[in-house]
Amino acid sequence: MKRIIICLVCAMSVLALVPTASGAIKITRIQFDSPGADNGSNASRNAEWIRLRNTGDAARALTGWRVRDAAGHLYVFGTYTLAAGKTVTIHTGSGSNTARHRYWGSGSYIWNNDGDTARLRRPNGTLVDVCSYSGAGSVVNC
Repeated sequence: MKRIIICLVCAMSVLALVPTASGAIKITRIQFDSPGADNGSNASRNAEWIRLRNTGDAARALTGWRVRDAAGHLYVFGTYTLAAGKTVTIHTGSGSNTARHRYWGSGSYIWNNDGDTARLRRPNGTLVDVCSYSGAGSVVNC
């Protein structure tokens, strides 16, 4: 009898690790150092961004989802749905939101050139994905 209980517990823990069929929202890339001089202009800040992808086969509502860097800068999605298989790029500066491009509205740079960590969380605070980088370069694939 004990062997059956142990096997059931093992089977349940394995099942908990299987991803859901609906896919996941993933951080795929961060452009942390905008091309050219960091002159603080809106165009320069918008050349700094983070990209998310819906890896699933169904649209996902991201309303209330949050992106935060290590320093605590926070972006919160308003009413928004990311189509299946599509990406959305969140630019640091200001602009007009579209289905593929969202704007943080920050007056300063968010992503540190020498290293940072991006965290994606659901509205309830559940951690969905993390991407960290350090060192040289200007972009990281997560």
